[in-house]
Amino acid sequence: MRRSLPLRALLRTRTTLCVMTSLARTERAALCDLLDELGPDAPTLCEGWTTSELAAHLVLRERRPDAVAGLLVRSLAARADRIQRGYTGLPWPRLVDLVRSGPPRWSPAALPPVDAAVNTIEFYVHHEDVRRAGGDWSARTLTAANEEELWRRLRMMARPLLRKAPTGVVLRRDDGVLWRARPGSSYVTLSGPASELVLYAYGRGDQATVEVLGDPADTDRFRKASLGF
Repeated sequence: MRRSLPLRALLRTRTTLCVMTSLARTERAALCDLLDELGPDAPTLCEGWTTSELAAHLVLRERRPDAVAGLLVRSLAARADRIQRGYTGLPWPRLVDLVRSGPPRWSPAALPPVDAAVNTIEFYVHHEDVRRAGGDWSARTLTAANEEELWRRLRMMARPLLRKAPTGVVLRRDDGVLWRARPGSSYVTLSGPASELVLYAYGRGDQATVEVLGDPADTDRFRKASLGF
């Protein structure tokens, strides 16, 4: 008779599979490979940041919870900036290794489901911030499963990301799926792959392969809006 796996072994197997297939993990690894290739002084799409500063931001975010509030609260920003600058002073291989190794074991984000929740879009967007900053890039073709995951997470975050939009917003995936992301008296439609819609909503509109459709006056106002956080 075939014996079933003990519960502990089953949970360990499921966790391993989750880690192996996690988009957050694959984007982290791909970003770190690119950082190794480009070095600490390459440009990024994050205004004012080189690759060194972007890597330091990611390390601070995961390893210094005492300073993370400074990323959101202006009165605490100076301390966060000081700690982040300290990370930029590390040898480049060491700084990249800190990003690559992921959250420390004591962090809730070390658990695969939490890592997926807080890092999937973070590392996808920042990977593209580095890929597309040099000017010679093409959009990647992601798997259908990865596109679906990004779509699901975008829907969870769309309202705050689009809060400054001057019109209502409809998101239309390239397979025709529609979702009203923001209500309004008039609407623009953002059309493209879910991965590109994520970049547009996070304020990377100039580099995202997304069509902005609607009345010309509405689309003009919309293109001037500041999106993202």
